[in-house]
Amino acid sequence: MAGSLLPVGKAVVRTRQPPSCYIFNANLQHPKSIPDLLPYKKRAKQSNTLNKSVLLSPLVCQYQLKPVSALDSDVPRPIDQRSEDLKSSESFKQWDSLTAKFAGAANIPFLILQLPQIILNACNLLAGNEAALYAVPWLGMFTGLLGNLSLLSYFIKKRETEVVVVQTLGVVTIYIVISQLAMAGSMPLPHYALTSVVIACGLVVNFMNYYYLLNPVIWRYWEDFITIAGLSALPQVMWSTFIPYVPNTILPGAVAFVLAILAVIMSRTGKLPEKGIKFVGSLSGWTATLLFMWMPVSQMWTNLLNPDNIKGLSALSMLLAMIGNGLMIPRALFTRDLMWFTGSTWACIFYGWGNLVCLYCCKVISREFFLASTVGFVAWLVFSFWRDTQVYGYNSPLKSLKELIFG
Repeated sequence: MAGSLLPVGKAVVRTRQPPSCYIFNANLQHPKSIPDLLPYKKRAKQSNTLNKSVLLSPLVCQYQLKPVSALDSDVPRPIDQRSEDLKSSESFKQWDSLTAKFAGAANIPFLILQLPQIILNACNLLAGNEAALYAVPWLGMFTGLLGNLSLLSYFIKKRETEVVVVQTLGVVTIYIVISQLAMAGSMPLPHYALTSVVIACGLVVNFMNYYYLLNPVIWRYWEDFITIAGLSALPQVMWSTFIPYVPNTILPGAVAFVLAILAVIMSRTGKLPEKGIKFVGSLSGWTATLLFMWMPVSQMWTNLLNPDNIKGLSALSMLLAMIGNGLMIPRALFTRDLMWFTGSTWACIFYGWGNLVCLYCCKVISREFFLASTVGFVAWLVFSFWRDTQVYGYNSPLKSLKELIFG
């Protein structure tokens, strides 16, 4: 902050705000520092230092806290907006720490998530059995890759370090699988080359931003890019999944591309109302989640069309996907992050457990393996909701779910 503030005498603040705003005496002191919630710390000095001093002053009225809307899922650390009494409770602190550890532990299964599939693909490539790699649809892997990259930007903005590592591992391992698919001829080389460029640029931009080395203008352009790319890719990928049962056309992606550009331009130029700007700002995260959610749908559609190729899937990879995403569910529920909770739960059910169902129906895995996985997953969900209900002092887990969805 430019200049310095000198202590002055007592001041009486009188206000006509609602009853939740207090009237009190206070000794004016140097404003307390608060953590910078924006991704770039080296900001240009603001010309209006008076407004900035008032915003940081202890005289600012304290309104009652309101629940965070589902559209505001990208606001960093929603749990910081809880009441002081709740945050100071021992059970709240313990569950906060434990859920963070769960999210960090998800790095272990995600680290080796794609390894069985990578090893299986490598063996098939060395044996000259490229057809086995067609069991892994490149469109499904591409949507997961693009979704992970966008979610990496989302969690870097939220400063959830454990999940940043998870998303980075997801990007790297899925990219290796896509490289193997390109080697087998399953993925067209032009698509692979363009994907490689985007992934390389995305990783550099995200980690420069994480270490506060990126100009905020560049980060703003990157957010616009992933918003447009996500909105364009989602309908096109969904449409292309069902070819040849639908016409082979780029019309869905082209229409979505034009609409996405218009939405971003109107948002940046202030032509939208406040709710519209907030909605456009949340699109990159939600499209990333939907792209990530479409990955298992594409995989299961491929299983349905080509049941003979299902042996090309690794049951261990599916189990690790279910465990890794399941470990992040308590943290997503605890922070009331609807976007995070939706993506993790969907991946558990459809990518992990859903593919295990396909493998069991095709007699690739034993009944004991399938039943143990199912019982473990259900028990984990029950435990997560029960513990969250206890920590927040609710009478029913439905209260936690309602707060998660509606704010």
